[in-house]
Amino acid sequence: MRKIFFIILFSLFLGAEERIVALSPAVNEIIYALGVGSEVVGNTEYCRYPKETLSVPKVGGYFSPNLEKIIALQPTVVIMQKNNYKLSKRLKQLGVDTEVVSIDTLDNIKESIIKLGDRLNQNRSAKKIVENINKSIEDTKDIIKDKKILIVIGHNSSLNRRIFVAGQNLYFDDIINESGNKNAFQTTRKGQPILNMENIIATNPDIVILIAPSMREKNLSRAELIAPWLKLPIEASKSKSIYIIDKLYAGIPSDRLVLFLEDFREILENSLQPPKASHL
Repeated sequence: MRKIFFIILFSLFLGAEERIVALSPAVNEIIYALGVGSEVVGNTEYCRYPKETLSVPKVGGYFSPNLEKIIALQPTVVIMQKNNYKLSKRLKQLGVDTEVVSIDTLDNIKESIIKLGDRLNQNRSAKKIVENINKSIEDTKDIIKDKKILIVIGHNSSLNRRIFVAGQNLYFDDIINESGNKNAFQTTRKGQPILNMENIIATNPDIVILIAPSMREKNLSRAELIAPWLKLPIEASKSKSIYIIDKLYAGIPSDRLVLFLEDFREILENSLQPPKASHL
C-alpha cells in the first residue's frame, strides 16, 4: 500500500504544472510557442504576444521587475535574460528556482530554446522551433552576396539625433553574415552602438533596414522615416534600398524570428530589382 502511495505521489509530481514567471517578451513568447503558455502566471508589461499574455499579471518592466510581485505569484521557476543577474541572485537566496538564458546571438537563441524545452519538458517542440529557424536562415543565403547592410534600431525621423545600429555579437549581425553579406558597421563594440550622421555616411551601406516596431504608436509615417536617409550620399539612397520592418516581432528574438527572417529574405530579393522606393 505504501509503495502504491509513493507511485501515485511521484506521478502527480511529474504531471504537476509549473508556475512560470517570464521576465522578457522573448522568453514569454518562447514559452507560449513551446505549448505551455497556460503555465505562465506572471510576465512583464512589455509582453504583448500572444494575445492571451495580455491578461497575465504583470510584475513590472523589462529592467525593473518587482521582487515582491514575483514572490506573491508563488512561481516554481522564474525565467529571465542575463540583464537580470542581480534579481536572479536574490531569488535564489529566497529559494526560488531560476533559469537565466542568453538570446543575443543566433546560436544563443537556439541554445536557449532547447534549454527551455528541456526545463519545461517540451523537447520535441523546442527542436521543431529550432529546425524552422535553421530553414529560414538557409532561405536567405546567396540571394545577393557581399553587400554592406546596415540595420538601424529605432524611429529616427531626423538623423541629427543618436542613431542605434546593430553591431557585432548580435543576432542581426549573424543573420547578415549567414546570408552571404556583411554588416556595414564593423566594430568591436557589442550590441547596439550609437552613431551620428557622419558615422553613417562613412559606412556607406548598400542596403539600410530600419527596425521600427513602434512606428504607429509614435504616429510616424514610412515617408517620415525614409526621407532623411534618401538625402544621404550613400549607395543605399542612390538605389533607394531603404526598407522598414515595422512588425512587433522585429526586435524580439523568439520563435517568431522566422517571421523576421522572411522579411529579411524579401528585402534581399527586392534589392535585385531596378531602383525604386520599395519598402516592407
